[in-house]
Amino acid sequence: MHTDINALFAALWQDYIQMTPSAAKVHALLGHGKPIINDHIALRTFNIAKVNLDVLAKHFTSLGYVPCGDYKFEQKKLIAKHFEHPDSTQPKVFISELLVEEFSPALQDTIRGLIAQVDVAATTADNFIYSGRHWSLDSKTYQDLLTESEYAAWVAAFGYRANHFTVSINHLDGFETLESVNDALKQAGFVLNGSGGEIKGSPEVLLEQSSTMADKIGLEFTDATVEIPSCFYEFALRYPMANGELYTGFVAASADKIFESTNVNKA
Repeated sequence: MHTDINALFAALWQDYIQMTPSAAKVHALLGHGKPIINDHIALRTFNIAKVNLDVLAKHFTSLGYVPCGDYKFEQKKLIAKHFEHPDSTQPKVFISELLVEEFSPALQDTIRGLIAQVDVAATTADNFIYSGRHWSLDSKTYQDLLTESEYAAWVAAFGYRANHFTVSINHLDGFETLESVNDALKQAGFVLNGSGGEIKGSPEVLLEQSSTMADKIGLEFTDATVEIPSCFYEFALRYPMANGELYTGFVAASADKIFESTNVNKA
């Protein structure tokens, strides 16, 4: 596992921009040549012991991250945790896992078959959380998963990597509101995730979020190359709590809609 947080996030970023070509355009549009602060990244997995949330979390807890919040998504059959580092300048980490046993026997068999192909030793390697797919997958299996769970299909297709990075609007020069960021993105031709409204959350819940719809890239399956939604960019504006410090958690109702940024029928 990594011993340097910055090296870990740099590697995650390099993998992410390969999957998300639009990320460079977002940086150029919003950053004006200045560094952009990353609020958090998100990772996805299955609740199977070999690769579950805790396995992914060890790559961060070994660097000092601590769990700070638990979330449940009934409709999507997911649970999640978020992690923070004592150094608040480091990005937060949001890790979710699919409750595989709550799906059909066919989906369960498919997912267990994929995870059986993962070498357990690979899960502790430095690069595991940006190593992609560890199994063979054909396009029909992907489509079959898609009919039951967009999330399951995405993880099956893309494996282990950052599902998104997040621009911290609080640290972004030239933009005071999330609405102004969204307007700039739309004027530049980006398509935003409109599920639950373009802006999810509110000052009352101390967090506003928006996101682009995922890029589409040609992904190689064993039998074909298919253009499917990959990763997206999120934007977060945090509000101060009663003690004056910025809220650092997440809002489940908003996150539920952010997940849909990779949905095939919307992308």
